[in-house]
Amino acid sequence: MSELSNVTVKTLHHYHKIGLLPPSKVSEAGYRLYGKAELERLQEILFFREMEMPLDQIKEMFEGHSDRLSILQQQEEMIRSRRQRLDAIAQTLSKSIMCMKEGIPMENKEMFKGFANEEEWNRALSGQKEYLKETYGAELAEVAPDDVPELNEQAVEAMAFMNLMAASLREGVKHNEEKIAESIRCHLEFLNRHGHPASASDFAAQTRFFLSDDFHLKMLEDQQTGLAYYLSAAAEAYASAER
Repeated sequence: MSELSNVTVKTLHHYHKIGLLPPSKVSEAGYRLYGKAELERLQEILFFREMEMPLDQIKEMFEGHSDRLSILQQQEEMIRSRRQRLDAIAQTLSKSIMCMKEGIPMENKEMFKGFANEEEWNRALSGQKEYLKETYGAELAEVAPDDVPELNEQAVEAMAFMNLMAASLREGVKHNEEKIAESIRCHLEFLNRHGHPASASDFAAQTRFFLSDDFHLKMLEDQQTGLAYYLSAAAEAYASAER
């Protein structure tokens, strides 16, 4: 079961413990035994997890939809909707990069196409909230309606910065030192202007944390292989130059 799905045994045990994925039976030796129905249920769980849905919400979805077809159809609809939203965000990002390169002011309304309301933000952040609570005992507050414009602006800047860093990694480290330093400087200035005080040393420490934290490491490496390590090296170099 673990090898087929690339889900760890520990995770399968946890799904059993919380009643999300019970085995078909447990052998006298204590082994959990799974059949076709359990494989199908695990596939459905992984579709939901791919959309960063919390485990308790997944349980509620299963309770409201007993047959596999209706679950798969709902998942397909959710993924299509998410893809459309991501396509809109990608277009906004491309236009933001173009405006920055050409020095053209971007209209305020154009900056936030593809981003939705506080419900969308809370859903998007649910996976991270769950991880931080389970791993570090940290509670993140719910996103309020008044928070949305600020979060949208920060998301656009963060995506632009990380895409620029990923592009620099692909192009080659040695040819981009000045551009990388300027990008980090602008990123830190943005953070400080938006209520997130961060020095060059703070940023370097944060990128070191990303290397040691599975959630953030995977998030960066999924975007570009080696990005987490490249970002940390660039932050360290920038901090050293600022000292």
